[in-house]
Amino acid sequence: MPQLSSRYTRLPEYLLASIPQRKRELLARGVDVIDLGAGDADLAPPPEAVAALERAAHDPAMSRYGFGAGLPAFREAVSRWMQRRFGLTFDPLREIVPLIGSKEGIAHLALAYVNAGDVAIIPEPGYLAYLGGTLLAEGTPHVVALEPRTNFLLELDELPRDVLARTKLVYLNYPNNPTAAVAPRDYLERTVARCRERDILLVYDNAYSELAFDGYRPPSIFEIPGARDVAIEFHSLSKTYNMTGWRCGWAVARPEVASVLAKVKSFVDTGTFMAVQAAGAAALDAWERFVPGNLRTFRERRDAAVDAFRAAGFTCEAPRATMYLWIPLPAGVPSAAFAERVLNEEGVVVLPGSSFGAGGEGFFRISFITSPDRIAEAAARAGRVLDGFEVPVA
Repeated sequence: MPQLSSRYTRLPEYLLASIPQRKRELLARGVDVIDLGAGDADLAPPPEAVAALERAAHDPAMSRYGFGAGLPAFREAVSRWMQRRFGLTFDPLREIVPLIGSKEGIAHLALAYVNAGDVAIIPEPGYLAYLGGTLLAEGTPHVVALEPRTNFLLELDELPRDVLARTKLVYLNYPNNPTAAVAPRDYLERTVARCRERDILLVYDNAYSELAFDGYRPPSIFEIPGARDVAIEFHSLSKTYNMTGWRCGWAVARPEVASVLAKVKSFVDTGTFMAVQAAGAAALDAWERFVPGNLRTFRERRDAAVDAFRAAGFTCEAPRATMYLWIPLPAGVPSAAFAERVLNEEGVVVLPGSSFGAGGEGFFRISFITSPDRIAEAAARAGRVLDGFEVPVA
């Protein structure tokens, strides 16, 4: 067999890809598994989306290639939604790119902008698609640890000048996975200004814009003056509409940037199944009927998770957004070892902070993807493991 490429060998393990097999093995042994791992809720998608998919699937035209243009109705629905939600106007044909889920677009973008030796700034802990896309484009990742000290904000002003001089892309994600941090407006203004000064493309992953609580309304990066000159924003139906497996999202940017991503995609895929795009358009138009009720369910689960994990001996705060708790572990408890014991001894899936990069060590992540009573049971089991952990004495 040919030798593997250096691009491949530099890729880290993607832990979420191995969890389904581990779950199957435990279930086959009769273990009562509670999965709080992936951000993949057990809730139903909008009925409007299901009905639209069924109608479209019976139309032979919807089974043909969508290509980059895709279904015009989906682009138009995205444009309407961006206007309703953020007060922003985007041309459906020139500034919106349909995606096979936002992950796909994020992972492919670096291929258009990054040459060997160019730097992409990667937040850590963070979504591994940022790192993977950079490595597959033969770029140089400059990993920046997100720390409680900065409220998990990536501060460009703290980076070395020689790194910024070689930087082509910076990936940001607020509300943040996995930390659940949110970004204040002055931070976004400061970051956009720095990207404009240094001609850096700001890749803004806004997948959790609609999963926010207690009156918080996450912004679009394009609400920040000057962002259209330097940013591309990614959205997804996965979390907002419980449509993770449908693989439907979009990118929005000025035409010069949107067309670049569209060209890359034309060489690697032929577009999202158009019946799914029809369903996506229906979901977006059903926002007012669906999302507020869905949010109430997530808020109930968030509150239950905070109460249960605190009662089990963990320290955690109620996040203002996302579907996650980012829970610190006592000093000396390795996150991977803790997660492995919780799975093997108690049948509970949590994600070690180290699976999001070395910057995530010392934490673990849980997702609000099952009922409050199951979350409470999972917290009690995790607490038993924590109680039995031998913490090294300094």
